[in-house]
Amino acid sequence: MDLKEFMSVRRAYNIVRQAGSSEERLTFEEFAILCRLEIADEPMKTSAIAEYQGALRPTMTHRTNHLAALGLIERAEGAEDRRNVVCSISERGRARVEELSDLTRAQIPTGRALSRTSAERIRKYADAMGSLFCKAGDLVLLGLYASESDSLTIMQIVDALGLLQPTVSMSVSSLVERGLATRSHDAAGAHTTSVSLTEEGVRAAESLVEAIEGVVVRRKLRGSRKAAEAEESVA
Repeated sequence: MDLKEFMSVRRAYNIVRQAGSSEERLTFEEFAILCRLEIADEPMKTSAIAEYQGALRPTMTHRTNHLAALGLIERAEGAEDRRNVVCSISERGRARVEELSDLTRAQIPTGRALSRTSAERIRKYADAMGSLFCKAGDLVLLGLYASESDSLTIMQIVDALGLLQPTVSMSVSSLVERGLATRSHDAAGAHTTSVSLTEEGVRAAESLVEAIEGVVVRRKLRGSRKAAEAEESVA
């Protein structure tokens, strides 16, 4: 997977998420869990889902509890180990995956990476991308790195990422404190703040890009559910 594809999907999903009701909003990681369960089409242990997302058990418990509370997945005790909960996607969850995938696809502007892809393909991208956790600050780093300009204003970053302005502002402040970005005021307007990456910020972004390029997007399952999965690199 390349950076442009990654950013297209994340930006589009961020826009879709912000437009939804606060009670039913899903983080990208929760959306990815639904996509994985829908594609697998069979129950999965929470430990397997946690391993897939590189998440600690408490984090995964929180995510799956939220999905279960919304009726999007069903949770049951494992047949062999009652301590290991097994999750499966519900019919409501399948419908939600289809809805979110279609809305996300529709939010990718013409000319951007994946603008002509299908909702089904979006699900496969979300499934693959769920293995790489990116905080808002990471997305800001990537947005600045991917820009053709040396610097961006806060509102340009908001537009590039589909995040809310307070989220971007807080993320920029954190990046500045960590020495990964700098802020400067436009000479033409003291109220306009431009943000650019430091050399250390560029290196941090390059490390994220390397991880993104290592992500593969799966094709469909061949044969039975337990058959080997074909994978394709879209780097």
